[in-house]
Amino acid sequence: MHTIDLTGKTALVTGGAVGIGRATAVTLARAGADVAFTYLSHDGRETADEIERLGRRTVALRLDARRSADVDRAVAEAADALGGHIDILVNNAGGLIERVPVNETSDEHWHHVIEVNLSSAFYCTRAVLRYMPTAGGRIVNVSSLAAHMGGGAGAVPYAAAKAGLVGFTRGLAKELAPRGITVNAVAPGLILGTPFHATFSSEAGKRATIEATPLKRAGTPDEVASVILYFVSELAAFVTGDMAEINGGTWFT
Repeated sequence: MHTIDLTGKTALVTGGAVGIGRATAVTLARAGADVAFTYLSHDGRETADEIERLGRRTVALRLDARRSADVDRAVAEAADALGGHIDILVNNAGGLIERVPVNETSDEHWHHVIEVNLSSAFYCTRAVLRYMPTAGGRIVNVSSLAAHMGGGAGAVPYAAAKAGLVGFTRGLAKELAPRGITVNAVAPGLILGTPFHATFSSEAGKRATIEATPLKRAGTPDEVASVILYFVSELAAFVTGDMAEINGGTWFT
């Protein structure tokens, strides 16, 4: 029997104030890690309080991850707060922004969605690698079922960005393997309890997705966080460049 113990490890989770990011930050702390996290449109105090109640160090950093210079400063602050090193990076920041048909999509909207969902992962990874150990480092990118099936109406930029994260994950896995750093991704489907579906998915749409899902239910942020926990643990030390499909079977139906 193996247990996951992250005592002595440090982590940075982007978009850690709500939803999957919050569940991930708390799950890593519960496993023993000290956890820094970023937030932007949602207050991070509740997440920080919960991590502190678990007896772990934390720092909440307000960050627009589209701005590379701001990312560099925030990562440096996180590393300083966590003892000078970041062992685990979870690139979770992202969002649909708005549903817009392609023929109505402005250059500004396209670039906004790509920057939020794909460029932010690049900026954060590049910055964190300065502080990541040469062996045992872990990076997990949060993609989406939309990367495979194109997303819903008006989500072409989002689907393209999340598909880009798949290529980013696999290319980075090859590049960082000689350093002993693994890079994996998760692709959640319908995960309720998140701002994404509360904002952009209708009740009828959610019911239809659940009906088309073999397990006949939606997922939870904690279920995504559990898979991320596996990827950052020693149990997954020989797993890199992989993608976990977390969608109740929707992917193959």
